[in-house]
Amino acid sequence: MLTKGPAKRVTIFVNEETQHHMTALHDSIMTFLMHKGVSGATATRAYAGFGSHQLLHTPKVEALAQHLPIRIEFVETREKVDEILPILYEMVSDGLIEVQDTTVVKLARKSARPEPKIPHERKQGPAKLLRVYMGEADKWRDAPLYDAIVKKLLMMDMAGATVYRGILGYGAKGHQHKATFFHPTRDLPIMVSVIDTAEKIAVAAEAVEEMLEDGLIVISDADIVRLVRSSRAMETADAARISS
Repeated sequence: MLTKGPAKRVTIFVNEETQHHMTALHDSIMTFLMHKGVSGATATRAYAGFGSHQLLHTPKVEALAQHLPIRIEFVETREKVDEILPILYEMVSDGLIEVQDTTVVKLARKSARPEPKIPHERKQGPAKLLRVYMGEADKWRDAPLYDAIVKKLLMMDMAGATVYRGILGYGAKGHQHKATFFHPTRDLPIMVSVIDTAEKIAVAAEAVEEMLEDGLIVISDADIVRLVRSSRAMETADAARISS
């Protein structure tokens, strides 16, 4: 078990497309480390890199963007590293493994004690679903339109709003909106979804319509089941947590 003091830091570099038993090698390594009880590991995808093959992998070239290097790093005791290193050596047939001495100066873990379960109230009834469709590039007073709409709904004390960013779509004009490798910030479709009472949705739809120049507003019937934690129960749980 990892404790404060001397330890080993292991860094592994592999290519993203490298396979191990029909699975991505970096996924297999992370699964192996977890099953062996390693305290924690992190895998990061590099922006660019090259190895012994002297081939530069970079997102600037679409054909090479899928083969970027993956960096896996973890810190463990010398004993644990000595135990798992032979298996890692066997798994990484094309890559690099680096082991360095290090020192753990702080090891903080959250308490494993489960949080007390707070009772909730169940609210159910008819409602209205408001959906607003627009483009990501649409503006309202020099600000993104979807952001302005959410702020407007917040000021109107709506129950909640969610913004969805599409990956592909087209509207009434027949223009296709999509993200490509060469145009990653193109005008993608955006949908804002709101659920509330019929009266509040009607008012919200009217306010949104004044802000929307080119888009679509859809209102549908909905049935909601809402779980709400009672304020009294939350105050009791907070008091119990403080006293403990």
